[in-house]
Order: sequence, then structure tokens, then C-alpha cells
Amino acid sequence: MDASSALESQLRRVCRAAGLEPLRIEWLPAALGLRRFARIHTNGGTAVARIEAPEDPAGRPAGVAPEPPHEPIRALLERAGLPVPRRLGGDPAAGIDLLEDVGSLSLSAAAAALAPHARAELYREACELVPRIQAIAPAPGVAAFARSLDAALFAYKADLVVRYGLAARGRDATPAEAALVRDTFAWIAAEMAAAPQRLAHRDYQSSNLYVREGAARGKRLRMIDLQGALLAPPEYDLVCLLRDSYVELPEAEIAGHCAVVRPALPDAPDAETFARRFDLLTLTRKGKDHARFLYAAHERGDERFLGYAPITVRQLRGAAARASARDARIADLAALLHELPESPCAR
Repeated sequence: MDASSALESQLRRVCRAAGLEPLRIEWLPAALGLRRFARIHTNGGTAVARIEAPEDPAGRPAGVAPEPPHEPIRALLERAGLPVPRRLGGDPAAGIDLLEDVGSLSLSAAAAALAPHARAELYREACELVPRIQAIAPAPGVAAFARSLDAALFAYKADLVVRYGLAARGRDATPAEAALVRDTFAWIAAEMAAAPQRLAHRDYQSSNLYVREGAARGKRLRMIDLQGALLAPPEYDLVCLLRDSYVELPEAEIAGHCAVVRPALPDAPDAETFARRFDLLTLTRKGKDHARFLYAAHERGDERFLGYAPITVRQLRGAAARASARDARIADLAALLHELPESPCAR
């Protein structure tokens, strides 16, 4: 039996242990990560199998532990009333979780099809979930509360920008440019360490939110990809959502969402503090995303995500301009990021 057949046999066994008879297995398209997913058609409807894979060592800083398992963070969010998939069964030893099927309509796909007012309403619902996530108190045994957006993660993002992001210009970073990126990201890390630290999904973007068509307002969204949760500044999940590489929202719409959600956050930062941290986090988050798209293309031959580079570069340029207007410390990095082409140069 080959590896694929053996895995499908495991999935059928997991289904049967959960009281479901598997009828057909449908493999879902891979994302940027290496984890695999399958939709399993059963006698009781459909379920999704989430299958762990050996980690790409480039996906985290050297010396930092891998992401923790999907449980118990999923269960904690579920107990708090957050819209996460129900767990139907699984085999922890095999790295398989059998989950409620949240459907096929991601927020990114829905946003592309909706009129502006309907899209804004759906994003308002997504923003409303962020204060609820941040209000969850630390729970024993949940690894997310022992993880944080720390100096090592900012240094990892800086290294990706140096090695892959700046290479989008058609040449490698010079030693001086590399030092500038690393020093500035380290400064941002120190600034963010002084912020309140709240529970964050960490990858709260449109590709990880799914829409239930026909559901009532406030019940339309489901969150997936929960295992990366950690402690971060209050603005982090909102940066992931509103400065998304897959959906480019109008600036007025982003400002409107921020104005509504900011005072609802547990720490309710003042408007200037919020805006400053929002832009600094955008620089590091979008710098990492842009570099990861290029990494996937150059190291894996996976060019699917290069189409999102133009949006990401525009997000970087905008954040760099705003951040450098507030903090002279950012000016040299802003000038460097403005050199990035919207379409990466061939290497």
C-alpha cells in the first residue's frame, strides 16, 4: 500500500471511530503551509480532516518550538463561544483531527463577490470577534498563553525580508541594507514588547475565516487555523484582517472598522497609540508575508502566491510612509521598502 492509500485508510478508520461511515475522500488544495486537508463525504454529511505534516524549518525561527497542536486552543475558543469548527474525532498520535466542515466560501472569496456595503458589514462581524478573543483569560495547559510575538519572531521576519523580500528588486540586499532591516525590526520588537499582550489568533486573515451563507448576522463566520495562537499587541489580529494580502480594502473602510473596534478592545488604546502600533505591525507582518510568497516561489517552485505580491507591496509602502511620518527611526527602512517593485523581478 502506497503512502497516499495508507493515509486514506487512516482517515476512514478515524471516521468510523467517530461514528461516521466514509463514502468519498476529496483532497483540498494546499495552502502556503505544508499541512494537508481532506473533505470526507460521509453518511452523516461532510467533515474535514486536518492532517499534520513535517514542518518546513523555514516557517519559524531557529531554536523556537514548533506550533502546538490544534487542541486545546480550539476547545478553549469553543467554550468561550467563539465560532470555531466542532471536533468530531481524530487520532492525535497520527496527527489527524476530524472537524466540522465550515464550507468552501472563504471571506476572501465572499469579499470579491459582495457589494461594498455588504462586504463592510461582513468585515464588521470579523472585527467584532477580535475583542472577544482578547478577553479570554489564560487557561492551564493551553500553550498559546506561553507563546508570544517576541523578539525572536520579529528577527525571523527581518531575516526573511533580507533574504527574500529585498531580492524582489532583482539583487540581493547589501550588508548595510540587511543591518538596517534587522536593526529596525529589533527596535519595533522592543516597542511592541511595551504594549499590552492579549490572546491573538495570529493569522486572522480572510483565508482563515469562512462564511456560512444564509446565516443570521453575527453567526456567519467560522475561524480556522487556530494552532498558531499566541500573545500579541491588541492591534495584531486587526492588522492581519484589515491589511490582508488577499483582500485590499479601501482606506476609508479600514479607518471606519478601526474607529469602531478600538474602544471595544479590552485595553482600549487611545487612537494615536493604536494607529502607531497598527502601522509598525503592518510593516513587519506584510514584510514577512511578501518574503514568504517569494520564498515559496524560489525555494519550492510554488508561484501561486506571487499574484498577491502587488497588494502586499502597496500595504508595505503605505504603512512605511505613515510610520516614518510619526517616527524618524523608520525613515531609512521606509525608503528601502519603497524600492520594492509591485511585481517581483526575475532572478
